[in-house]
Amino acid sequence: MTRHRPFHLAFPVHDLGAARDFYAGVLGCREGRASDEWIDFDLFGNQITVHLVPGAAGDAAVKKVDGHGVPIPHFGVILTMPDWHVLRERIEAAGIVFGVAPHIRWAGKPGEQATMFFRDPSGNALEFKAFGDDSAIFAT
Repeated sequence: MTRHRPFHLAFPVHDLGAARDFYAGVLGCREGRASDEWIDFDLFGNQITVHLVPGAAGDAAVKKVDGHGVPIPHFGVILTMPDWHVLRERIEAAGIVFGVAPHIRWAGKPGEQATMFFRDPSGNALEFKAFGDDSAIFAT
């Protein structure tokens, strides 16, 4: 498998304005796609996403993204498309249950991506994604 790929990390915040001030203003992260519920940031070439989840203190939450219940927090790696397909096949062959089945999100739009979610044996949520073109990772 390809190594040294950017990572993706999503986690809850209580205030999007304060998160924007810190990640963009203090750390200098470039802002990517955003809504009134979440913001993507470029953290040193890695994609982090802050989600507005009032009252969450590290406990698992689920937010709707493109019609799917996405676990927050979750973490993973942005793979190449061929490596993503290989991993998907390995997960399926192992009989691991997907939390969100492998699919293409935002087809034909900025940020189009292949994505899949599953949990490790301890229940930690993982997302592995791939883009046909890495320039779309932070597309708006």
